[in-house]
Amino acid sequence: MRRRLLASYLTLTVITLLVLVIPLGQIFASRERDQLLRDMEQDATVIAGLAEDALEQGIHPPVDAVLAAYGTDPGGRIVIVDRAGRSVADSETPTALGVDFTNRPEIAAAVNGTRSEGSRHSDTLGTDLLYVTVPIASSGVVHGAVRITYPSSTLDQRVRSMWVGLALFAAAVAATVTAIGVALAQLVTRPVTRLQDAARRLAAGDLTARAEVDRGAPELRELADTFNDTAERLGEMIEAQEAFVGDASHQLRTPLAALRLQLENIQSAAPDDLQPALASARAETARLGRISEGLLALTRTASSAVAAEPVDAAAVVRDREQMWGPVAADADVHLVVSAPETAWVHAVPGALEQILDNLIDNALEVAPAGSALRVDAVAAGAELEVHVVDQGPGLDAEQRERAFDRFWRGPAAPPGGTGLGLAIVAQLAARSGGRAELRAGPDGGLDAVVVLPTAPASPPPSAPASGPASAA
Repeated sequence: MRRRLLASYLTLTVITLLVLVIPLGQIFASRERDQLLRDMEQDATVIAGLAEDALEQGIHPPVDAVLAAYGTDPGGRIVIVDRAGRSVADSETPTALGVDFTNRPEIAAAVNGTRSEGSRHSDTLGTDLLYVTVPIASSGVVHGAVRITYPSSTLDQRVRSMWVGLALFAAAVAATVTAIGVALAQLVTRPVTRLQDAARRLAAGDLTARAEVDRGAPELRELADTFNDTAERLGEMIEAQEAFVGDASHQLRTPLAALRLQLENIQSAAPDDLQPALASARAETARLGRISEGLLALTRTASSAVAAEPVDAAAVVRDREQMWGPVAADADVHLVVSAPETAWVHAVPGALEQILDNLIDNALEVAPAGSALRVDAVAAGAELEVHVVDQGPGLDAEQRERAFDRFWRGPAAPPGGTGLGLAIVAQLAARSGGRAELRAGPDGGLDAVVVLPTAPASPPPSAPASGPASAA
């Protein structure tokens, strides 16, 4: 925003300078040309007055001092001719007189009594000239003419100097506007930046983030106040929701345990024709308990304020191999683990263990007998990817997109799941600064990937939690 404000200030300044400076420069250039021609005409008139009597008498005009002075002006030249158009004085070649100048149109016009001024190209000199020619006459009789010339480069140099001056002025104005614009942009954007920082903290889960309401323009103070009210209400709503889920999960534990116990007692004494219905009721009761536990786990994960810290993902992966190897063997699934010696990542303590427990448990539920289940830790630039690849039925692209939704279960999922395992995985990965993805497996199964940011090598934190976590 600060750059955009500064760019807008500079754009307006540049447009204003162009609108003002270009016409002003053109006016100055035109005035400079007119001024030079007026000065040349005035000098020519004075010199004509000095030479008038001498030419009328046929003697050399007394203008040597004037010619010598003009000779010091770079590029300037005075030529005085008689009525026949031959030079009688020349500031450029004082000793070479009698040169015929009648082939110059301005000289020819002047000896016929016509004043002229303008510019033309000189073939003799190979340059453009500005000239003023004045007849020398008395009582209506023309005795000769005076011509003063300057190379156009002299005028061009003056105009160029003027444009350079205007450019320096415009640059100074632009620099001043830039300095003022930076100060104004900082003054305007500083409250917005503070509000943006507060919004980022709130988006990151810091429900205590608040914006300053005593600085900035009235509109920004009002916006900050509205933001604080919104953050306050959002915090209250989230706290109420977490409290409700947590309390409900806790309160359901006791009646669910009692219900399971009563169903077991009833099933033990019930006739055979009621056994299937009671078994189904017990399974649904167990499923309800797992849902309650999953909701409680989600609530704890969302409300946890524990910061991510360095974790050796390679050690965690190898520990999961020891824990899940026997379980996989019982299911006739070959668990294959591949990890480097060390692989440090940023993760919430215990998060990677719970993530892998959920993913491995889900994979074992769908892995066919005799298949292989791979768990690989692979470095990917500044991140580490942990893959759990099964050879089960897999999911299509739409199903993989929805799989992280709460309570969603795949069409091939075995009965009894809660649909919360992958939601817990995604939330734990996000809390650790990473992400969870589902990709198509190379053998038609599913490749569940957890991507975590790498961390510098560090002494290992507390020992990994033991025992597989409850999975969907």
